[in-house]
Amino acid sequence: MKVEYTLLKKEKNTKGRLGKIKTNHGEYETPMFMPVGTQATVKTLSPEEIKEMGAGIILANTYHLWQRPGENIIDKAGGLHKFMNYDGPILTDSGGFQVFSLAEPKNITEDGVTFKSHINGDTLFLTPEKSMEIQNKLDSDIAMCFDECPPASADYDYLKNSLERTIRWAKRCKDSFNNPNQSLFGIIQGGFYENLRKYSALETVKLDFDGYAIGGVANDNESKEDMYKAIEYSAPYMPEDKVRYLMGVGDPIDIIEGVIRGVDIFDCVIPTRLARHGHAYTKNGKINLRNAKYKEDFSSVDKNCNCYACKNYTKSYIRHLIVAEETFGARLLSIHNINFLINLTKEIREAIKNDQLLKFRDKFIKEYYHEKN
Repeated sequence: MKVEYTLLKKEKNTKGRLGKIKTNHGEYETPMFMPVGTQATVKTLSPEEIKEMGAGIILANTYHLWQRPGENIIDKAGGLHKFMNYDGPILTDSGGFQVFSLAEPKNITEDGVTFKSHINGDTLFLTPEKSMEIQNKLDSDIAMCFDECPPASADYDYLKNSLERTIRWAKRCKDSFNNPNQSLFGIIQGGFYENLRKYSALETVKLDFDGYAIGGVANDNESKEDMYKAIEYSAPYMPEDKVRYLMGVGDPIDIIEGVIRGVDIFDCVIPTRLARHGHAYTKNGKINLRNAKYKEDFSSVDKNCNCYACKNYTKSYIRHLIVAEETFGARLLSIHNINFLINLTKEIREAIKNDQLLKFRDKFIKEYYHEKN
């Protein structure tokens, strides 16, 4: 079946949406944060733990799985769900973000992209059709169109030419897509130019995808203001009865601001990446457990959190593990950070139900940055 989105409620004071996504692997409320399992695993965590946290959709990476172990092996295993033993919904990205970080601009042509493998240096060629072939074999619930991911700093003419190519590629993706049990999402580009975002959104929506994503907001050093503008320039032209996905965004405040502007689902590698470096989210801001002040701190990472790490371990112990480079430390903080963002989206959904989203944002920011009255 195709992914179905039902709009349950619009927040009175913002563009925030409470919705429900129905997939081949269950129904889930939105707004939602999707943990990233790049190589068919969310780093250091088991599928059972991800489910226990209340995660719905998780994300896997087409480029990396194409390289290792290969889409044919996953196909023989019965698809990605069976291969990684995850019975919840899975979204696969197109591979575009990784490809364009490895490619030179001159290697991007109308046909596709030529680049070097990050594993062995082999020359690879990825096209919209090949991305679809790989994702069809991975058999995820949601596949993404192959798009060009230009840096946010690119100039107007480059962005215009790039997004026009992305639209042509989107049509090729749809024409070659061949998995009736899978949904295909289009991607809106255009940098931080209002007219480009509008044009990209309108033209992509004409192709009638199963859902839509806002791309190009997390692949450079863009400001938060620019990111929010890109959402504001894109979301009004996205259908109300389809899922709206903001790609690569996982900062807590950015999630709240994205929801305020009409976004439904988010993904980012940042919770587990921060965990590996000893950082943890809390209601009172992000903390670095490598700091010496936590050496004798026998309280939990976040007193407001009920995750496995916070219920059973102290900052002192986790700090010891991180400093000693024991993987259990990164594992505990990964559990905590992902749980934090999943709980955040639960709180956002409740705020939407009560038409209190702006009040929720202001309170969250005040506590997160320790602002005084």
